[in-house]
Amino acid sequence: MNLVWQRFTLSSFPLKEYLATSYVHRFLVGLLSSWRQTSVLIQWGDAIAAALLSLVYALAPFASSTLIGLLLVACVAFWLLLTLSDEATPANVSSVTPIHLLVLLYWGVAAIATALSPVKKAALNDLATLTLYLLLFALCARILRSPRLRSWIIIVYLHVSLIVSVYGLRQWFFGATALATWVDPESPLSKTTRVYSYLGNPNLLAGYLLPAVIFSLVAIFAWQSWIKKALALTMLIVNSACLILTFSRGGWIGLVVAILAVMALLVYWKSVEMPPFWRTWSLPIVLGGLIGVLVLAVIFVEPVRLRVLSIFADRQDSSNNFRRNVWDAVFEMIRDRPIFGIGPGHNSFNQVYPLYQRPRYTALSAYSILFEVTVETGFVGLACFFWLIIVTFNTAFLQMRRLRRLRSVEGFWLIGAMAILLGMLAHGTVDTVWYRPEVNTLWWLIVALIASYWTPLAQNQTNSSNSEPTVN
Repeated sequence: MNLVWQRFTLSSFPLKEYLATSYVHRFLVGLLSSWRQTSVLIQWGDAIAAALLSLVYALAPFASSTLIGLLLVACVAFWLLLTLSDEATPANVSSVTPIHLLVLLYWGVAAIATALSPVKKAALNDLATLTLYLLLFALCARILRSPRLRSWIIIVYLHVSLIVSVYGLRQWFFGATALATWVDPESPLSKTTRVYSYLGNPNLLAGYLLPAVIFSLVAIFAWQSWIKKALALTMLIVNSACLILTFSRGGWIGLVVAILAVMALLVYWKSVEMPPFWRTWSLPIVLGGLIGVLVLAVIFVEPVRLRVLSIFADRQDSSNNFRRNVWDAVFEMIRDRPIFGIGPGHNSFNQVYPLYQRPRYTALSAYSILFEVTVETGFVGLACFFWLIIVTFNTAFLQMRRLRRLRSVEGFWLIGAMAILLGMLAHGTVDTVWYRPEVNTLWWLIVALIASYWTPLAQNQTNSSNSEPTVN
C-alpha cells in the first residue's frame, strides 16, 4: 500500500533519470550556458529574480491588475532567461519536483480545454494569464531554494500585509463607505462597517490576509531573537483583527480551518519533546480549547453570532440566495460540457454564463474554486487539480518530518504553508477571490515554498538516517 501511495504522489518517481533522458529538457536547459560565464547580469540572476518577486508582492495590494500583469511578464521572461542559461548540473535537475510535473499536467489540461472551448479566443487569452501564474510558481520555486531569499520574500509580504492591516483598522475606527452591497440589507449588520483597506473588497482582503495571519504565527517560533518574536506577535494581532473585521464569512471559515491545522501541526512538531501524557492529550486539549473559544464567541458576541448563523440561513440570506442561483446555472454549464469544460479564465466564463444565468443574477465567476475549476476544465481538470493538491501536501508533510528529525526551524514555514493552503481552499469553497492577482500570486508562492524544500525520497531517507539532530 505504501508503494502505491508513493507512486500516486510521485514520491519515488525517478525525476533525475527522467530529465536526463528528456530531449526537451536537454535542448532548452543550458542553451545559453556559454553566455552565462561572461554575463554579469546572469551571475546576479537569483538576486535580480528575488527583486522582481519582491516588487510583485510589495505592490500587489496597491497596484492595478495591469501593472501586476506586466510584472508577471517580466518575471516569466527572466525565468526563461535563467533557465536557458542554466548548466545541466545535478543541483539544477533536482530543482524540478513532482509538484512541477503536476503543474505542467494541469496546464496541459487547460490547453486542451482551450482548444475545445466554444469561445476559443477568450479562452486563449485566459490561458496566457494562467501560464503567467504557473511560470511565476516556477520562478518562486527556484528562488526560494535559497534560505536567505526565502526569508526575504516572506518578510516583504509580512511587512506589506501589516501596512494593509493597519489601514484596514483605521477604516474600522473612522468609518469606510461600502463600495458594494456586502451584507444582506435586511440583516441587523447591514450598517456595520466591513473593512477592505486598499483592496476595495472585504472578501478579497480576508483572502489576502489569511496567509499573513498564519505566517506571523509560525514566525513567532521560527524567528530567533525576542525583538523579531515581538514583531511577529504584533503582526499576528493586527492581521487577525483586520481579517476578523472584514466580516467575511468565507474568510472566517478559512481562518478557523487554518488555525486548527497550524495548531495541530505545531503540536505534532513539538510532540517529540513532550512527556507521554502530553504527547497523547495535547492535541485534543488544544483543538478542544480552540473550538470552545469559537463556540463562546458565537454565543456571546452578537456580530459573530449573526454572521455565523447567516451561513445556515440558506436562501433567506441574500448572499446565500445569490450564490445558490449562480451555482444552479454553473451546474447546467458543467452538465453540458463535463469532460474538458468551457476553457480557462473569467473571459470564457463571462461569455458562456449569460446563456445559463437566472434573471438578475449576473456573475463574474462560479463563487467556488471547485466549481470554477470544473466549469473551466471539466472533471479531467478537477481530477488533475486534486492530484496537484494531494502531491503538494504529501511533499510538504514528508519534508516537514525530515526537518522535524533535524530540529530545523525551517520546518515551521512548511507548517505554515500547509495550514495556509488548507485555509485558502476552505475559503475558496464559497468564493473565488483566489483568482484575483492579490491572492493568486500568494497561492503559487505558498505552493512554490513547499516545492523549494523538496528532496528525492531516497536522498531524504539517507540524510535522515545519517544525520544527527541539530538546532538552527
